[in-house]
Amino acid sequence: MAHTYDYPRPALTVDCIIFGQSPESEGNRDTKVLLIQRAHEPFVGKWAIPGGFIDANETALQAANRELEEETNLKDIDMKQMHTFTAPGRDPRGWVVSIAYYATVNINECKPIAGDDARNATWFSVDELPEMAFDHSDILKMAIERVLG
Repeated sequence: MAHTYDYPRPALTVDCIIFGQSPESEGNRDTKVLLIQRAHEPFVGKWAIPGGFIDANETALQAANRELEEETNLKDIDMKQMHTFTAPGRDPRGWVVSIAYYATVNINECKPIAGDDARNATWFSVDELPEMAFDHSDILKMAIERVLG
């Protein structure tokens, strides 16, 4: 039996915050974060956290792994859930809820290659971030505080 509800349904997305550190770095010095340059609207040309929409046949973590691989060619990254972002208006396409995941990797072993809807994929210093799409500046700020402390 099909169910219908009188409540609006949000779209679900994932965001993958990948920090890169070199084994030679002391503490969080020289920590980088992986960003993609968007190839499509909204925010074409702006930098963003890798991620995208969750398909109906997958979990949020499966979607995070798929999106990260599609957009950056990185795979087998052990990501952990950080936070769920639900603020209205965070995406101009409508009500979009995003589940953010994070990981810290050896930057020397992870060479991103842009793919799918990413024009570019590269590492940025957490101290020198570009202008970001969506609410990704806020997401990164939280991740830096929570993960890098």
